[in-house]
Amino acid sequence: MTTTAPLTENRFVSGEYVRAARDLHVEGRAIVVNTGTTPAWTALEPRRPLPAFSSTILVDTTVSRAESLLVLKLDDEAAPTAEIVDEPEWVRLGDVVGEHVGPGTQFPVDTPLWRGPQDVLDVVEFDPGQALGGGPSGPRAFELRANLWFAPAGTDCGIHVLHDFIEVHTQVVGVGRMQKFRAQDHATLVEDVVMGEGYTTPVPFCSRTDEGAFVYPWHQYRADTDCVWLALEYHQLP
Repeated sequence: MTTTAPLTENRFVSGEYVRAARDLHVEGRAIVVNTGTTPAWTALEPRRPLPAFSSTILVDTTVSRAESLLVLKLDDEAAPTAEIVDEPEWVRLGDVVGEHVGPGTQFPVDTPLWRGPQDVLDVVEFDPGQALGGGPSGPRAFELRANLWFAPAGTDCGIHVLHDFIEVHTQVVGVGRMQKFRAQDHATLVEDVVMGEGYTTPVPFCSRTDEGAFVYPWHQYRADTDCVWLALEYHQLP
């Protein structure tokens, strides 16, 4: 049975989490993110899948079947700008974490990077080994969380390496980049993934150890223009 739940409201971006989508009509223009670990399908011909951890922009289109989706819409009369950070529960990251975001990781506290309120969407079960491109490791339960971020043009959002969850990013407004590095040093850039509206990094940046931990390279988000983007986090439950 299809169920829906709204994301925390703001004046600029509305969102709805849809579970067990069947013949879901997407009215108008929307960014549709496949938050499940199996392909989603639209009614378009020829039939082609929307892979797990990926997204697209749909316009007046029906999603025939999906394990779960996040549907994001922009207000046509109030395009998101820096004013989004004045919405309730938005915080500047440096005010929350200070200059340390993990052992050996420095974060410039004056970085103009803001985080919106985080929604807990669901508890989902999947095999993280297979989902991350490795061998089967057995099903695990994950708590799925989502929130928006904002950074102005030219912002390097902080090179970091530690996460205890699987994360993926979807571009909502503007042009940004997900970047990988050899060290916490911009001169060591090794991969530069450019992201336009509606684009999701197609493969999570992490891998999984035999002990079940998630290992990331040094990485960051960079805003080429004023940017709003979505972070999805899959937190493994005990």
